[in-house]
Amino acid sequence: MTVLKRHDIKGTFFLTGEFYRLYPEISRKLQKFGHYMAPHSDKHLLYADWTKRDSTLVTREEFESDLKDNYLAMQSIGLSIESPRYFMPPYEWYNKEISEWAGKMGVVVVNFTPGTTSNADYTTPDMNNYMSSETIYNNILKYEEKDENGLSGFILLIHIGTDPKRMDKLYDRMDDLIIEIKKRGYDFVRIDDLLGKTDSNK
Repeated sequence: MTVLKRHDIKGTFFLTGEFYRLYPEISRKLQKFGHYMAPHSDKHLLYADWTKRDSTLVTREEFESDLKDNYLAMQSIGLSIESPRYFMPPYEWYNKEISEWAGKMGVVVVNFTPGTTSNADYTTPDMNNYMSSETIYNNILKYEEKDENGLSGFILLIHIGTDPKRMDKLYDRMDDLIIEIKKRGYDFVRIDDLLGKTDSNK
């Protein structure tokens, strides 16, 4: 939060209901600064099977209750619910059915843009897919250089908190990353500003 404030960046935070209930003051400060606050599932449920994605693991009633509880947690601590309503599913894993159910509730499902491995910042050294923050940092910049569109319109996912076993936190590299990406001509915007644009500007 301090780094974003220093660079006057308004971002987007997809947080669980449990987070909002545990850290109400942090959540309120984030919204007060101008960040878009949104749900990430109340209990961080797994909605779809890892190996058979079209197999939904929750009923529609369970899904709707989970998402509603996430919004209720936000409202209970005094946050305003902004429109349009965007939602990033837990584990960033979902299927067409989940998207349709969310749509019926007036909520748009979004996900991070793949390619940079920024989402791997949750991994810990004991995992086979562990990636250090230095590797992820370099992957982000390499992606920007090799893709013809660079990072234009990109949704870059970085976790606000990670397992204590991961001492190497990617958010500790945020200042360096922001400075470098800005040097390359990009602006950082909230998701409602990003998805509301119809042009291809950075």
